Amino acid sequence: MNGNNPNQKNNNNNNNFFNKNPIFLFAVFAIVAIFLFKSFVDSGSIMSDEGGSLAGASSTQNVPYSELKRLVENNQIVQVSIGQTSVKALSKQNVLYVAKKVGNDPSFIALLDSKNISYGAYSESNWFTDLLFSWVLPIFIFFGIWMFLASRMQKNMGSSILGIGSSKKLVNSEKPKVKFNDVAGVEEAKEEVKEIVDFLKYPERYINLGAKIPKGLLLVGPPGTGKTLLAKAVAGEADVPFFSVSGSSFIEMFVGVGASRVRDLFENAKKEAPAIVFIDEIDAIGKSRAAGAAMGGNDEREQTLNQLLAEMDGFGTESSPVIVLAATNRPEVLDAALLRPGRFDRQVLVDKPDFKGRCDILRVHMKDVKISPEVKVEDVARLTAGLAGADLANIINEAALLAGRDSKKYVEQKDLIEAVERAIAGLEKKSRRINEKEKKIVTYHECGHALIAET
Repeated sequence: MNGNNPNQKNNNNNNNFFNKNPIFLFAVFAIVAIFLFKSFVDSGSIMSDEGGSLAGASSTQNVPYSELKRLVENNQIVQVSIGQTSVKALSKQNVLYVAKKVGNDPSFIALLDSKNISYGAYSESNWFTDLLFSWVLPIFIFFGIWMFLASRMQKNMGSSILGIGSSKKLVNSEKPKVKFNDVAGVEEAKEEVKEIVDFLKYPERYINLGAKIPKGLLLVGPPGTGKTLLAKAVAGEADVPFFSVSGSSFIEMFVGVGASRVRDLFENAKKEAPAIVFIDEIDAIGKSRAAGAAMGGNDEREQTLNQLLAEMDGFGTESSPVIVLAATNRPEVLDAALLRPGRFDRQVLVDKPDFKGRCDILRVHMKDVKISPEVKVEDVARLTAGLAGADLANIINEAALLAGRDSKKYVEQKDLIEAVERAIAGLEKKSRRINEKEKKIVTYHECGHALIAET
């Protein structure tokens, strides 16, 4: 018999949940018990009144309100108790009649007076149920919901009850499979970071010579040029753990949380050393502190930056190297303390690719796409001057989508050209018409571009 019974697994999961949340289980049982008790009290409240004058009846009957009035008119009733929603009447035969009231009926009181029948009022609820449902139960439900949410937050966000200071969910730890062969168009930048790979793989070569590898390396370049991909390639070539985190992940509304996350990040990296720590968009936490000096220095961003500077000074790279890579497209806003020797003292420019780089990038992204043999990569590269690697990857994907839309087996040159036009100029406006004068103006304009390009 197969032991992997899904029903058994569900039961085990339920048992584990209630074992870990005994307060929630107690709340469920308490709520059920309270509702059962209320049902019992409500059913019993009809049988008795405050004075107890109607107690001791031999039997009880529920009758319509009209029937109860008829009994009063026939002199069958000796005593009446009137509640908010019902009326109880004791007959001469010692039978208790219970009827639901029909609105506000002053004639019923007049009828009782005319028959000289004693009557009074009774409460259909008691102080215990009022206190229970007005105060005790709402507080109990609120407390149970709060404990349930707190346990969920503790499970999802870390060891503390709200998990504010933990960075476990913010840091991606992996061993990338990306190699330098998968990164094209940034040959100069690859040459700069190759010594980082060499140091991570063979640190003794440099230690024996007394050399010190830079602790931090800053990748600078426009968006989409492959800074994150290059950082992953460094970790992939060195075969070391890669800890990646965004700079904005350190910023919280609580002062001190970002500093705690920086400590947690570097502590995890030290345990896995040799390793690489990659901070994307470091300008989110590394902006110059001089710009905010008038506002005071006790803000979250400055606390986080101070902790980052202290961590980069505090950990050594001699026996267990930990290299910090960071990426930004705004190096001019970074604090000077980040760029001094011993921290991010080396900057690597990851610029937009030239013609040869665009050809290499296009070939890299064409590996997983069925490309027609007639496609000329050089022609596509000439049309994409000024585009970054991410733009070129998007063009290849857009061309594949266009070919699939036309049920083609291969991506043709026509699809690539149309994808380039979409990336640069946007979708074709087939419904827009222009007159002859506008056509001449556009022609003169484009001819000017062609003459300048030719000269």
